[in-house]
Amino acid sequence: METPANECKTTEEERLFSGVLWLNTGIIGLSLGLMFGLIIFIATNWLVIKGGESVGTHLQLLSQYFIGYRVSFFGSLVGFAYGFAVGTLSGALIGWIYNKIVSLRN
Repeated sequence: METPANECKTTEEERLFSGVLWLNTGIIGLSLGLMFGLIIFIATNWLVIKGGESVGTHLQLLSQYFIGYRVSFFGSLVGFAYGFAVGTLSGALIGWIYNKIVSLRN
């Protein structure tokens, strides 16, 4: 006995959606946090080592958002902490929203 085409299609769709990957929000948050923190840390120290007349005028604008940040070695540590916090929260939020959308689809 043959199965109708619509029934076969729904079975394939069910298999596809049952195999959707759920994200671990903690791992996504940790990954983005480390990435954001390291980017700020490396960029700040790169400019400090490079030196010059006005060091990091554009990067200095981060001090408007990150209190205590400045383009110096200590500022790179402060920037890493802020970048890690922002990245962790962003990654956790992205993972949470993704998981909610996947749960609505199932």
